[in-house]
Amino acid sequence: MILMKRFFATVFIAACAQYACADGLKSLENFVKAVGSGRAEFTQVVTAPAKDGQAARSKSSSGTFEFSRPNRFKFIYKKPFEQSIVADGQTLWLYDADLNQVTARKQSAVLGATPAALIAAAPDLRALQADFSLAAAPEKDGLAWVVATPKSRDGQLQAVRVGFRAGDQPAGKAGELAALEILDSFGQRSVLSFSKVEVNPALPPNTFEFTPPKGADVIRQ
Repeated sequence: MILMKRFFATVFIAACAQYACADGLKSLENFVKAVGSGRAEFTQVVTAPAKDGQAARSKSSSGTFEFSRPNRFKFIYKKPFEQSIVADGQTLWLYDADLNQVTARKQSAVLGATPAALIAAAPDLRALQADFSLAAAPEKDGLAWVVATPKSRDGQLQAVRVGFRAGDQPAGKAGELAALEILDSFGQRSVLSFSKVEVNPALPPNTFEFTPPKGADVIRQ
């Protein structure tokens, strides 16, 4: 599952204070408060760092994303390969159709400091602040940004940036989730761009149910 250097130096933090770029952090707070469920399409571009004299390489994929706060979400990758990541509230399921293999992990043990927790799983901002240091970032590409740095340095996740569509938002109203940028400790960068975003749709109760396909190899960790 591809999930995962700090983007800020002190000068950037100072710049935020000077130019009042707190919109990203407020957008995240409003999003967590006001958006209990969501549905969207996404494209993902994963770029591996250059090495051995070779240029950086990128791979693209696309699919759909749904979530119901707290702790339930589903990423369905449709192109170029079929894969599913489903959190049903108890178990995190990863299914690779090509390998016909399912990996099942206890959700509470793996979900805390992950990108999914930022946008889909956490019940409130306080829960996020238990696992992440959060800071507003300057507006870029028409988006308001917040940077989340895991407090634990034991994992592979180095930093996450979450982008919301900028603009004047009524108090308490959530901005639209637009992008998720993930940097891992190996220098790999993953950028998810969201489109056709639906806020608080009524999702069927079985949306986040997952049953391993017949004949699939199931690995429990």
